[in-house]
Amino acid sequence: MALLQERKQQIISDYQIHETDTGSADVQVAMLTERINRLSAHLKENKKDHASRRGLLKMIGQRKRLLAYIQKHDQDRYRALIGKLGIRG
Repeated sequence: MALLQERKQQIISDYQIHETDTGSADVQVAMLTERINRLSAHLKENKKDHASRRGLLKMIGQRKRLLAYIQKHDQDRYRALIGKLGIRG
């Protein structure tokens, strides 16, 4: 279920703020969103996988904290990010 290196590089290049950015909050949120989507699909097929469900909830919580940080510091960047990722209704 881990992301492939090529996919990680693609996500980093799509969401990085500057040329050498690999770990900004935007990139972390995009990575977590990709992992959350993959794990959600897994859990739809494997309803009794409670260990993975717990991991999913932890990832959702981490993404929520990062999004709150981005929203607190730069409202426009926050709106652009959630629009690009298609999250938050």
